[in-house]
Amino acid sequence: MRIGYLVPEWPGQTHAFFWREMTALRELGHTVQPFSTRRPPENACLHAFAQEARDTTHYVYPPRPGETARILASRPRAAAAALSYAASLPESSTSGRLKVAALLGCAADLTAKCEEFAIEHLHVHSCANAAHIAAMANLLGGPKYSLTLHGDLPVYGTDHRQKMQRAGFVSTVTRPLQKQVLSATDLTEDRVPVIWMGVDTERFKPSANSKPANAPFLMVTVARLNAAKGHEFALAALKRVRDKGLDARYTIAGEGPHRAEIERTISELGLEQAVDLPGNCSEQDVIALLNRANAFVLSSVGLGEAAPVSVMEAMSSGVPVICSRIGGTEDMIANGESGILVHQKDVDGLTEAIESLSRDPELRTRLAQGAREQALRAFDYRITAGELANAFAQS
Repeated sequence: MRIGYLVPEWPGQTHAFFWREMTALRELGHTVQPFSTRRPPENACLHAFAQEARDTTHYVYPPRPGETARILASRPRAAAAALSYAASLPESSTSGRLKVAALLGCAADLTAKCEEFAIEHLHVHSCANAAHIAAMANLLGGPKYSLTLHGDLPVYGTDHRQKMQRAGFVSTVTRPLQKQVLSATDLTEDRVPVIWMGVDTERFKPSANSKPANAPFLMVTVARLNAAKGHEFALAALKRVRDKGLDARYTIAGEGPHRAEIERTISELGLEQAVDLPGNCSEQDVIALLNRANAFVLSSVGLGEAAPVSVMEAMSSGVPVICSRIGGTEDMIANGESGILVHQKDVDGLTEAIESLSRDPELRTRLAQGAREQALRAFDYRITAGELANAFAQS
């Protein structure tokens, strides 16, 4: 098939999964043309694929005036239907409906480019405004489309029934998200498959080098510096275990709007010598970091988290994981077998988990083996991309 692949503001630092999935689809024999809503800043992605991704992606904003006018002028009824779609969104305010209507130019640009590339199916990795663009492009005569939901529906705006009703399918990355889509729409379960996000288990694999027994206990988090990631709770647990005499260190890789607050918390807890904030890292840097880690920690809270790829990468690398019960993490991790699950904001639970891993080498080994086995069984990107390709064929 000739597949269009739409990712908002592509490529970004957290987009390595999308590159892997596109690569796997191409390896399966499909042609994949990347699209995006708008071009991100040049420094938004440090991964090796960033330049190629920017060079091969078509950005629908700003829409090309000539192509947009051609599509809209030659299809007045279709253009009216697309505008009617925006005007009739029942959950949006008047200003919200106007904002969606303003996306008509992007939808027309996308339609024209899909025709130029002979795209048979457009897959959208978002259920926010990019889904509105795909729905209006379809009304303009563009290709059939599908969506993937990556987090809780409320994070992606409103009017999900309208976004999704014309989609061939809406895949979700966890079973809890599947339930959200089924309750918010008239879609049947066969049109809402659960397809995990994937990792490269051949690149993210256990290190052949053993960690020195007398080295500090290294905790690692790879995530955006965002309040939803709950860094403050992991830092509070780090403070407790260090006060008990454990030589624990913590590397928090990533960048984001919460950096100043995290730095302030580190200072208030007196952890300046124990915490490293290296900023965004390339995929190779993340692999090297995981190979040095004794534990991976993700203490996320609230809405938005679903199936964190960083957790999958850690599990694939054979790193014991301590993770909040949030989104689909209870589907990903068997507590006590392939990781440790704690309740959100549970500093006591985080502290106990860190202490247990630091003092019990057999526990670390058992969880590392269980995590690796789960990654090989469920998270390899070649498997998940194949499931997505099957969904394209059946839609």
